[in-house]
Amino acid sequence: MIIGVGIDVAEIDRFATSLARTPSMAERLFVDRELWLPSGERRGVASLAARFAAKEALAKALGAPGGLRWTDAEVCTADSGQPYLRVRGTVAERAAELGVRGWHVSLSHDAGVASAVVVAEG
Repeated sequence: MIIGVGIDVAEIDRFATSLARTPSMAERLFVDRELWLPSGERRGVASLAARFAAKEALAKALGAPGGLRWTDAEVCTADSGQPYLRVRGTVAERAAELGVRGWHVSLSHDAGVASAVVVAEG
């Protein structure tokens, strides 16, 4: 059963400007595994914008309650390249309240826009 669906888009250039203007923003939005590639390189801004869109979409799938912490949702990448969500803390608590048992997530970025769709499944 589908508990909720969320979708969000982020303008990549606008997101990059925000990160440049407020360097500490990245650490407030993302955990280290989201910021850094396994090679040790910092993830590109388009990828970070898509991950930010996924967190926004996740909040929408949960009914957009207040009090969710950005870093309580982590957008991960399987060896196959497929994105998936790891949740904890405030996000896991809200998901449990709603009966969410699984997540589906899709990320994309093209033509200057990053997008994400999240489906919460019960």
